[in-house]
Amino acid sequence: MFTITKQPQAESVYVLSDTESQSSLTIFPDRGGIATSWKVNDRELMYLDADRFTDRTLSVRGGFPILFPICGNLPNNTYNVGVREYSLKQHGFARELPWSVTSQSTDRDASLTITLESTAATLAVYPFDFTVTFTYRIRGGELVIDQTYTNHSIIPMPFSAGLHPYFKAPDKNSLTVEIPSPSYQEKQTGETHPFSGKFDFNQAEIDAAFTNLTGNTTIVTDPHQQLTLTMTQGTEYRNIVFWTVQDKDFYCLEPWTGPRNSLNTSIDLLHVSPGETLTAQVIFHAKFHA
Repeated sequence: MFTITKQPQAESVYVLSDTESQSSLTIFPDRGGIATSWKVNDRELMYLDADRFTDRTLSVRGGFPILFPICGNLPNNTYNVGVREYSLKQHGFARELPWSVTSQSTDRDASLTITLESTAATLAVYPFDFTVTFTYRIRGGELVIDQTYTNHSIIPMPFSAGLHPYFKAPDKNSLTVEIPSPSYQEKQTGETHPFSGKFDFNQAEIDAAFTNLTGNTTIVTDPHQQLTLTMTQGTEYRNIVFWTVQDKDFYCLEPWTGPRNSLNTSIDLLHVSPGETLTAQVIFHAKFHA
């Protein structure tokens, strides 16, 4: 049975549930549309720094932050549209703004659609009228995130979009990560390294960008949790970033449509024509083996 419950809290909180598989997803529409918890077989998959989540002056570390209209950062936080310069903070503004709940269903799965629309505040930093929708769907061990990006402006709308999920990993050294790419670029040095499925987690930070993808499926094997996590992204997502820091029990497996600074370089930059809508999808599947 599928259910959706709105919890009686000061800020809106929705819990999607599949009672047969003991799966659930907790969503805070008012907090950037973030999903903070995903459980399968009643076992938590997500990492969440509760102290940072309650302190609104800090960026969230945990759950599924939404990235739009950029992924990563821009040099000096600036870009140009025509001759005018604009400023955007790292990862854009979608993760900081309230989203509206626009539909929900419990027919074939538990699904909730949230919507973000342009405002005077967004137009000041990103001069495009838009509507973005995210539909979260859970059924069994599967989480589907369907997205639409609609351009209401009179000129093409350039953007990048992504997810920044924090997955719980009590023993990162046991992880095997199968990303469909033979190499990655390290952010700190800009150097390119071959990749064979293992990272050195003794480093203070790992920030690895995979850009030359040869497929659309990534598999993370976690023997410590007896868990296999699979991520499948649509063709719009041409980049994957793997990020973690030392002595923290999480890793981030981030599908990005474009790399850092794509608004300036145009590398893998998406464009939506006036009046048109682009659709995208990312699917996560979790299987516990015990």
